[in-house]
Amino acid sequence: MASAVRYRFFLYAGVLPYLLGAAWAFRMEGSFHPVHFWLGLAGILLSVVGVESFNEYFDAAMGTDRVFNPSDDEHIPEWMLWLGVAAFAAAASTGLVLAARAGWPVILYMGLGGLAAVFYVGPPLRWAYRGLGEAAIALSYGPWMTLGSVHLHTGAFSWGALAASAVPGLLVASLAVVNEIPDFHQDRLVGKRNLVVRLGRRGGVTLYLALGAAGLAVCPAGACAGLFPRSALLAGACGLPFWLASARTALAEWDTPKRFVPAIRNIVLCYMVSVGAFVLALAAGVP
Repeated sequence: MASAVRYRFFLYAGVLPYLLGAAWAFRMEGSFHPVHFWLGLAGILLSVVGVESFNEYFDAAMGTDRVFNPSDDEHIPEWMLWLGVAAFAAAASTGLVLAARAGWPVILYMGLGGLAAVFYVGPPLRWAYRGLGEAAIALSYGPWMTLGSVHLHTGAFSWGALAASAVPGLLVASLAVVNEIPDFHQDRLVGKRNLVVRLGRRGGVTLYLALGAAGLAVCPAGACAGLFPRSALLAGACGLPFWLASARTALAEWDTPKRFVPAIRNIVLCYMVSVGAFVLALAAGVP
């Protein structure tokens, strides 16, 4: 199971936006409910297990990862599908409990995230195959997760939190795009018409760097505009060295998949450091 469920999503893509919403509610709105926090965190982790199980199962079923190595039979057992179903069902049950405690908008955020998660590669919608996968990831791990987390504590919508959610949303979209660049030929051959397949690898490099730069710029822009505490001013700068390192590799090695890997690794670090620093800045900052 450890090889199938990718723990990197536990560590940054799923948990950090949720923590960002909790930090916003605690510091900027003055509200925090520990029971809601832990129930919500359990729901997030269950959802991530479901997403990864579905992705592994349906990617293997489509043969995406072995286009150029057909003899490499990547067998994904049937239970992987049912693990995803069970995880999503448990996450939905947790969401219903939270909706009863915190209000019906929890169901809205849960439903939007569920549609993105279940049908990212799952039939019949297959967002990733229609050029909509990157947007689904950005919305799920940006506004929907952050605002849903805020609502658990405040019971209300927050425009400031929406602005804050652009940091993880844009950076995780950058990560989604850069991760597609080495798989350009495989994705194109199986009909996975994501944005990199549509734009080409050079266009994909331009897009992911632009998304990453925009995500890093949100922190200082929001702090200067008075939306975020002053302590958030430098949060984006923490990830800038990793963005620059990724850019250097990508611009030189965009057509060499094996040598391109450090570009992906550095965007992962950029995401983790920037969003983590932003969470800390909000939690410790002065509104």
